[in-house]
Amino acid sequence: MSDYVDHLRATVDAAHAELLPVPPALAARKPTGGGWCAQEIVGHLIDSAANNHQRFVRGQWQGDLVFPGYAQDDWVRAQRYADEPWPLLVNLWKSYNLHLAHVMRHAPEEVRSRPRPRHNFHVIGFAPVNADEPSTLEHLMRDYVAHLKHHLRQIFGGE
Repeated sequence: MSDYVDHLRATVDAAHAELLPVPPALAARKPTGGGWCAQEIVGHLIDSAANNHQRFVRGQWQGDLVFPGYAQDDWVRAQRYADEPWPLLVNLWKSYNLHLAHVMRHAPEEVRSRPRPRHNFHVIGFAPVNADEPSTLEHLMRDYVAHLKHHLRQIFGGE
């Protein structure tokens, strides 16, 4: 289990060190061709952390792994992340993810790895799982880390 938790912590620490010194005007600049600016991507990652925080906690005692989704563009638009102070966003993102790493690490292994026949990872997952295949809370945790890394690559130009 510690591989993805350790990887999350290391990724967050490294990205934080790169994100914090980015000039706020650059972080708020919209990419040509549309899409979210870096501030909005970090805001989306905060929203993802908030939604997955509940999933990681509730998934420890729920019999299934069915969780609400959220309208990502609406959340970003409503919170006006591009108008938020850049250091505040970056520090909140880091702190929230370090807390999620703590939650992941302390979720009992038997709970994380227990296959659940009912889930909605085909709807809410970054890497969807077919609805007719059982899945685990650990899959959702690993998927969260993959999603976070995907968006960091967008910011740093890797995608």
